[in-house]
Amino acid sequence: MKKIFLITLFLAGAFVTQAQELKWYTDVKEAITVSNKEKKPLLMFFTGSDWCGWCIRLQNEVLKTAEFKKWATDNVVLVELDYPRRTPQTPELKNQNNELQQAFGIQGFPTIYFTNAEAKDGKVNFKGLGQTGYVAGGPTAWLTVAEGIVHPKKS
Repeated sequence: MKKIFLITLFLAGAFVTQAQELKWYTDVKEAITVSNKEKKPLLMFFTGSDWCGWCIRLQNEVLKTAEFKKWATDNVVLVELDYPRRTPQTPELKNQNNELQQAFGIQGFPTIYFTNAEAKDGKVNFKGLGQTGYVAGGPTAWLTVAEGIVHPKKS
């Protein structure tokens, strides 16, 4: 009986942990649909996940924290646009990411671009809200910058 209880407890814990994971979209069209439905801007994370030291640092210091998860769940739809050197990607994903890198003029990593988007007649129109990258000071400092972009104070 004790064994069954422990197994049940373990499985329940696994589901709770999974439920807390953030959903990072890699398909921009799918993310735009969700963004428009939920009326939240896109947070587009341009990263070199397997080679960019500052990208990895941003992930560990901010994007994987409980503070970020709570803020992101309430405020944005997450999109990861990865440019790995060792991790294989489908040609479609590579093409999509390269097109977006060119469209947004991304020159360095990490870059996080906040935008609203709508798909019309097969074309996507982006309305940029602002951008940031790595911000020293952990989640509090980074979220202060992000909040100022997503919810600017009216003067």
